[in-house]
Amino acid sequence: MTTPHEQQRELGEFVRAQRERLTPTALGLPAAARRRTPGLRREEVAQLCGLSVTWYTWLEQGRDMSLSPAALDRLAKALRLGRAERAYLFELARKRDPAADSGESDTIPPALLAGVATIGSPAYILDRAWTARGWNAKAARLFAGWLDGEHDRNLLRYIFLSPAARALIRDHDERARRVVAEFRAGVGNHLADPAIRALVEGLRRQSLAFARLWDEHGVLGREGGERTFDHPRDGFLRFEQITFNLASQPDLKLTILVPVPAKPRRRARGAIERDTQPGRRLNGGPT
Repeated sequence: MTTPHEQQRELGEFVRAQRERLTPTALGLPAAARRRTPGLRREEVAQLCGLSVTWYTWLEQGRDMSLSPAALDRLAKALRLGRAERAYLFELARKRDPAADSGESDTIPPALLAGVATIGSPAYILDRAWTARGWNAKAARLFAGWLDGEHDRNLLRYIFLSPAARALIRDHDERARRVVAEFRAGVGNHLADPAIRALVEGLRRQSLAFARLWDEHGVLGREGGERTFDHPRDGFLRFEQITFNLASQPDLKLTILVPVPAKPRRRARGAIERDTQPGRRLNGGPT
């Protein structure tokens, strides 16, 4: 396990490496004829961030110091950090990134949608508010009243407001309880998001069951497991659910339902023994 001291040292080394890869001209600063160090000087980064040179120097030295999210935000912008680099900076500093609460992208990469279509089991993509943004034909067939036809694509509204969900999902009430706890765990950093707030408040007004479960403050990881359905056309169905967070867009979740083969029916032991005894009929009579 990484100690706080090791994490602070890695933070300093990471920031220094990002500073050294930048050039003054790329940031619109005057280029000096000769530089003793690669990239920008500490004084230049401190100026871009609106921070003191002493504070910035201590940061690169890995000293134990207080780092506010606002200061880290200015540092990330000054160093031109990408999404992964910015997330790494805040993780090392053990602070929540204020940009993480901003709205998510409305665009789903076409390659991602094409990939979902090729999956051989029911599969769908949920966004931060748990609204389906893409799904394949098998998912549309499975989720009657949600992904087939022109329905509301939000999974929470489907589970709590659609009669089709109660008819389809076995152990509906228990599944509903788990879904609320999983959703709370997933949006813990986005409760101030206007879209999330509107979704929760709307469901609280429309569903007494949702309001009660939301007020329980249950939290569970979306761990998957067995899912069973009573399908109106295909009868009883059993799946194993697995969920992935997408590296390029962590607010999106890909869920796949892998069919579980029906267990073979086993004959009674006595019947098997009688069947294998030579010279005997199954009813016990002589041959």
